[in-house]
Amino acid sequence: MLDKMKLWKSTKEPDTLDDRIIECMKYQMPNHIAIIMDGNGRWANKRAMPRVAGHHEGMKAVRPITRLASRMGVQALTLYAFSTENWIRPKLEVDYLMKLPEEFLGTFLPELIEENVQVRMMGERSQIPAHTLKAVEKAVKATEQNNGMVLNFALNYGSRSEILNAVKSLAEQVQEGKLHAHEIDDAIFSSHLMTSHLNDPDLLIRTSGEIRLSNFMLWQLAYAEFWFTDVLWPDFSDAHLIEAIEGFQKRSRRYGGLKSEES
Repeated sequence: MLDKMKLWKSTKEPDTLDDRIIECMKYQMPNHIAIIMDGNGRWANKRAMPRVAGHHEGMKAVRPITRLASRMGVQALTLYAFSTENWIRPKLEVDYLMKLPEEFLGTFLPELIEENVQVRMMGERSQIPAHTLKAVEKAVKATEQNNGMVLNFALNYGSRSEILNAVKSLAEQVQEGKLHAHEIDDAIFSSHLMTSHLNDPDLLIRTSGEIRLSNFMLWQLAYAEFWFTDVLWPDFSDAHLIEAIEGFQKRSRRYGGLKSEES
């Protein structure tokens, strides 16, 4: 009955975005939202602009989405900023992408501190330029005392590599006698992933019309709800985030079980 009631929140549709936000917050919110921010290059191409212009616009879209997610009580927001496969892109584009965290955090960090947001990063650090790491680590340090929403950047991140590294770490512990193979379960395996400090995502959003995971959080997304949109990331707005959350709230999450038939 509760699920049925959730589908019929009100006999009157909310009129404004603020009304929709207030209405959403009456119901179960996704604790962790993960976003594949796709479509920056296509956004630029449609306007006969260089691809880097699309990436710059995409960076600007992060700010309002972060602000709204925090306002609505989302506990963690993970953004797929740069994958381990993105290094094969033209050097000019890669170099530009590696400058964006400095620009973004340079202007947004004071607000993140004020809004009690915690900045985190997951990914392989060895390939990331020193100036990029310095900017991210400064933000992590400056917000480490905050206890609000976690803004987690997936930077030089690849899920297969993450899983392989976890397997190797566990194998070494077994070999050294620190762990028995039969003791390895979901919780222990998850503790060896880069997201060990976070709950698994409840909602995955991917923009630009692509319908694939692109090597993103393959283990962690096992029971997440997926929401795909044709909207290109630079055009992704507060209204689109609300639409995704509204869609999430209308779904029945069974985790492999059967839907309750309570009357």
